[in-house]
Amino acid sequence: MKILINTIVTAEHCQQIQAISDQVRIVQTQDHQQLLQEIVDTDIVFGGLNLSLFEKAQQLKWLQVLGAGVDGVLFPELVKSHVVLTSAKGIVGTHLADQTWALLLGLLRGIGRSVRERTWENRMSIRHSAWELSGRTLGIVGLGGTGIEVARRAQGFEMRTIAVDPEDLEPPSFVKSVWPMGRFDDLLKESDVVSICAPLTQETERMFNYPAFQQMKQHALLINVTRGKIVDGSDLIRALNEGLIGGAGLDVTPEEPLPAD
Repeated sequence: MKILINTIVTAEHCQQIQAISDQVRIVQTQDHQQLLQEIVDTDIVFGGLNLSLFEKAQQLKWLQVLGAGVDGVLFPELVKSHVVLTSAKGIVGTHLADQTWALLLGLLRGIGRSVRERTWENRMSIRHSAWELSGRTLGIVGLGGTGIEVARRAQGFEMRTIAVDPEDLEPPSFVKSVWPMGRFDDLLKESDVVSICAPLTQETERMFNYPAFQQMKQHALLINVTRGKIVDGSDLIRALNEGLIGGAGLDVTPEEPLPAD
């Protein structure tokens, strides 16, 4: 069995994979030309895959991607094939939740402004724009692995947490309510912080558009750590310029990398 690893892994990780069977052969490279040669008789790919590599793969059985989202590899040829596709869903939630809270606290406490403006004169305006999280409402869009970890951390800030999700979920003890997606607007109206924890699908693409921002509280903060295209970038800029919402913390953007302007 040949395993092609086209990402960075440690020697220890390779040893763990090799220990599964003496029939395993591991090839590790990120060189495109070598990948095109090695993919031909590869059984398992660990890392990523594009169409040009997939078209060369003659005996591929399993693709393991690094992230929770799989939208980047769902080209029709792969979808129609018998290749098993698995992701890191349920594993990456912890660090994405930490990133969510880093963005939220940095935004709420004016850290970005302090770094950009580098002046003592802004201290009072930053202080006056800050508010306490205790007793406020956190709205989570997508209560999967990441959403649950974000909600778990909200307990430490004594926040009330609500969520919307397309699945009929039993809420954990630290989530007050999980509503169907039909109550998306209700979540926006009630939340002081809105955390996007959903995957990118046809249903979620650009779901955060101008009409959505109109439903949010004027001081509300939007945090996105999953997929940039869930937010309409031009509508977000318009909402911020018009003061419809209080701010946005983005780990991902609709266009990556961002243009210079």
